[in-house]
Amino acid sequence: MGKFVARRGLEDIPRAMSCLRELTLRFSPEFAIRPFIDQHPDIVFPFLDRWTLDKSAHVRRLVSEGSRPKLPWGLRLQALVRDPSPTLPLLRKLQDDESSYVRRSVANHLNDIAKDHPDQVATWVRTHLDGASDNRVQLLRHTTRHLIKQGHAPMLSAWSLDAGFTGKVKLRIEKKEVHVGASLPFVVEFKSSSTTEQKLVIDYAIYYRKANGALAAKIFKGWKLTLASGDKRTLSKSHSFKVVTTRTLYPGTHRIEVQVNGQRFAGPNFELLPAAE
Repeated sequence: MGKFVARRGLEDIPRAMSCLRELTLRFSPEFAIRPFIDQHPDIVFPFLDRWTLDKSAHVRRLVSEGSRPKLPWGLRLQALVRDPSPTLPLLRKLQDDESSYVRRSVANHLNDIAKDHPDQVATWVRTHLDGASDNRVQLLRHTTRHLIKQGHAPMLSAWSLDAGFTGKVKLRIEKKEVHVGASLPFVVEFKSSSTTEQKLVIDYAIYYRKANGALAAKIFKGWKLTLASGDKRTLSKSHSFKVVTTRTLYPGTHRIEVQVNGQRFAGPNFELLPAAE
């Protein structure tokens, strides 16, 4: 039904918008609304603006989800990829929505924008973090998770994480060989030499072997902690090498590193072996 509205509704956009509003109360038409945004933004955006105040969370979510520049599996809204500013007033109205369903969509929308305009999203966080509620802080953290893992300096600064770690970091693996399908346990030891406490966002990088033998890093989420002056902390984790459809695993030399507030600390190599019999 959404596809039908998208094909025929361009002849009567106000009627199509009314129909899509009714449809989203039953199932989400975020794909169906995108041709209207793409071809007639001047007509559609006033509808989206009114819908930010709709009593239904499904309608309010459609405002954010339907206008995402790079909605997965949806029509890419190239004009908004180039310039996301038309959607920012909508997101500003929805980021404190009472529904977590809506706020999650806003976070994903901002994350879309961050792929092409990271500095702009860092400015957004810096502007909207001051005096933010717990729900907004959670939304902004979800929004910026990838930029933090990438070590994006302006975003680290927005979260007051731009200071490098003062102290010693040691990463230790429990074994030097791991089979495809198994897991690699590792331990990270921290010793602060700072005279003040340090806020740390700790991730780790696995340098996967590619088909041509080169290594390429993939960042994984680790821990958040505050380390007191002169304090020590030991953290442990286990990384799975089970087979997944999104990544091909090539046996051979791999490497693991730890990343603290965007700063990489070298770690050991290890061998990924074929799956055990």
